[in-house]
Amino acid sequence: MIFSRNPFCAFLFFALLFLSLTVILKKWHFGLQENKPFGDAARTDGLTPANDRLLQQLQERQQELELLHITFNIVHGFVDSSLSTDDSANYINGKLSLDNPVTAKTDIGCEELSGIKVVDFLGSGYTKTVLKAALPQGLFVALKSVNHQGTDLRLCMEDFQDSQGCLELVSFKLRKEIVLLQRLQHPNIVELKGQCQDSTLVGGITAVLEQGMPLQMIQLLQSPWEERFRVCLGLVRLLQYLSRSPLGSVALLDFQPRQFVMVSGELKLTDLDDASIQEPACQEDSDCQLQFPLRNFTLRCSSSRICEGLNEMRNLYNAYRYFFTYLLPHQAPPLLKPLTDQIMNSTGDMKQSVNETLVAFEEVLHMYKSGLQLENLSPSIYAASVANMEYRCWPSYNQQGCVLSVHSAREAALICSSHPQCTSFSLSSEKTWTGRLLASFRSGFSHLVPDVNSAVYMRRVKASGAVL
Repeated sequence: MIFSRNPFCAFLFFALLFLSLTVILKKWHFGLQENKPFGDAARTDGLTPANDRLLQQLQERQQELELLHITFNIVHGFVDSSLSTDDSANYINGKLSLDNPVTAKTDIGCEELSGIKVVDFLGSGYTKTVLKAALPQGLFVALKSVNHQGTDLRLCMEDFQDSQGCLELVSFKLRKEIVLLQRLQHPNIVELKGQCQDSTLVGGITAVLEQGMPLQMIQLLQSPWEERFRVCLGLVRLLQYLSRSPLGSVALLDFQPRQFVMVSGELKLTDLDDASIQEPACQEDSDCQLQFPLRNFTLRCSSSRICEGLNEMRNLYNAYRYFFTYLLPHQAPPLLKPLTDQIMNSTGDMKQSVNETLVAFEEVLHMYKSGLQLENLSPSIYAASVANMEYRCWPSYNQQGCVLSVHSAREAALICSSHPQCTSFSLSSEKTWTGRLLASFRSGFSHLVPDVNSAVYMRRVKASGAVL
């Protein structure tokens, strides 16, 4: 035999045989047969650690939705501390239904969305895509759906490799937003006009919202002070509502200008998926800290071991950081500046609640609309012919001229007197959101144009040609 002639071959043969038997025995011992899972994969429930983590996150998101529903019912006295028998109608296959007859006032559903026409792409983020769509009756709406190319879905797939589970996990943010929009209804929150969860008709969960324009801070900074004040006032009114909402005190954890849109001049909150309805628990005051890049604040821990008021103050200081600082003090009417400065100081140092801040804003609005800040002004004006030689001023309602809002002809005359190039102005019947008049200021006129809706004024000039 060849083994007797070559001992090395014999040794190699027996070594390979030993290794083969060892592998076979280990496969049998540890359950590594071809069709039998091994280790964590051999669990009786068929789940891996990754599956466990995904399932746990899905359950946590579902509990978050259920908490919103329970909290709303408790606040409105529908239940004591747990779900009642009537609540079972709001659950489908163990999941919270988004249809709630108590609060839902929407009429656009899956059937209407199946034939909708998308006309524009409005934007996308980590989780959601927003499209502009036209309904058959001519109404334009915004459609929010899961962003299948978004960062959230991509990261989930990298972690879990489960397309269906990840899609469900990511969609919870949109489901939460729909529930919040059903519960939170305010003039400064976008209106939920409908929703659909039928994947066969619309490709997944879709929310139908009133359409707004993304907030452009640069454009807003160039607008008249009255419009910037309107944005700040609307924001404070919203925050006052959120501090005592049907869900309790609501914190906007991702407080950025991109969370808002403009609808007919009004600021409206459109992104609520990062909102929180729970104020932090605490054992001592140090647990109630608000940390910002430049300032830190500490609130008191209440006797109930809750950081009461922390959500409200977080929202208010963020409003100061992102909105008031840029929009409120600049170009404010001189006689209103003491009031606006007081608002800036109190919010910047967190010395006032949102209720007190709203009172201050409403006082500014009252004075601005009523013209009380003009009581001591008495410029001389008189009516004259129309003037159509315009000059530019900033900020102006018309970028090609100088159009400002005024309480009366007296205030317009004061403004004209402060502009060296102004020789006349006209008041139209058009009014702003506060009821103030729009005045067009000009440097001269070349011809007359009849206009029954305008009153025209010129600066009085001495015989020597000097302007009074």
